[in-house]
Amino acid sequence: MSLTGRRVLYISYNGMLDPLGQSQVLPYLRELSREEGVRFTLLSFEREAAFSVEGKARCEALRESLRAGGIEWRWLRYHQKPSLPATVYDVLAGVREGERLVRRNRIEMVHARSHIAATIALALKKRFHLKMIFDVRGLMAEEYVDAAHWRKGGAPYVLTKAMERRVLKASDGVVTLTERIWPLIKNWEGLRNRQPAHEVIPCCTDLELFKFDAGERERRRAELKLKDQFVLVYSGSIGGWYLTAEMADLFSELLKTRPDAHFLWLTLGPRELIDKLMRERGVRSGQYSVRAAPSVDVPSYLSASDAGIAFYKPGFSKLATSPVKVTEYLACGLPFIINAGIGDSDALVKDERAGALVQEFTAAEYARASSSITGLLSDVEETRRRLRETARKLFDVRGVGLARYARLYQRVMTHDS
Repeated sequence: MSLTGRRVLYISYNGMLDPLGQSQVLPYLRELSREEGVRFTLLSFEREAAFSVEGKARCEALRESLRAGGIEWRWLRYHQKPSLPATVYDVLAGVREGERLVRRNRIEMVHARSHIAATIALALKKRFHLKMIFDVRGLMAEEYVDAAHWRKGGAPYVLTKAMERRVLKASDGVVTLTERIWPLIKNWEGLRNRQPAHEVIPCCTDLELFKFDAGERERRRAELKLKDQFVLVYSGSIGGWYLTAEMADLFSELLKTRPDAHFLWLTLGPRELIDKLMRERGVRSGQYSVRAAPSVDVPSYLSASDAGIAFYKPGFSKLATSPVKVTEYLACGLPFIINAGIGDSDALVKDERAGALVQEFTAAEYARASSSITGLLSDVEETRRRLRETARKLFDVRGVGLARYARLYQRVMTHDS
């Protein structure tokens, strides 16, 4: 069955001006619209910046760009505080707007990205008898427990799990980010004894944007005043789920065997935190750099680097995580260091020789991981080529992401509810 002309409402609680919306929503919608002919209506929740003068201009430009690609975009304001009332308000606003869009655009299926969006989608499915896909971007209740924000068995946890069960029971299709989590959640209440259409679709990367560029490597290294130093890069947020102090610890251990090493932090987070961590570990100012790089500049800074790093706070919920920064490292030919238990990364490191695993946060493990990365880079050109091919095989937004979403849409659309 062709997907041409099929009408889908895509709901995202992440904004389209946010980095995740830019990298993990829009590329898929554009490709499915262009290659498969799906007619998308996109509903997102935008943060405060989208409603400034500059933000409104960006939104209008993006809306026109999407419209030219056959995608209609409607956005609502995201409310953050107080947490529960703000979320309830957003859900109710999303349901009202969703009802209007379903009627006007004769929607056949609703695709919900994450739990809050799925709560909205559930109301629309029940009212209009739509097909529904639940794109599970993470285990929401478990994440809050692992982060020590909620107590397991507390009211927010219980309410979230109850809604999750209802959503899972109603879903015609389910997306998970990792192979590792599916055998566990497919036996949860709501999915048990059911066989909805399912696809594992990791966070993919646009390989036309993320790739090694020798000219950019030379330019960025000149900007950073680097010569032949070994550059370890971290790209993304700091603090919270991301173990910033432990990454600084590894770098200080790396300096013992690689005194020429340089740590490049690509983050919009507070520089003061990084400066403090580096200073406490005796890392000199010339041995690290911090850049608040916009997403468009990240590939060039990755080209200037030799290896990537990503440490996450461990927990059950991290089995469902697919780190987009890791796929971007690979796309640019960088091996990476990551702690064990993060999604499918253990298998990726072992099966693809893509980097090094840290089993525990100790000096001995940091030294071992650093040595492993150095070994992988004994033939830099071959490693870069091989890892780029790994990214193409496992994380290409078109060859992997688009193909799997198209397959899922086909199965859901042709299956009788």
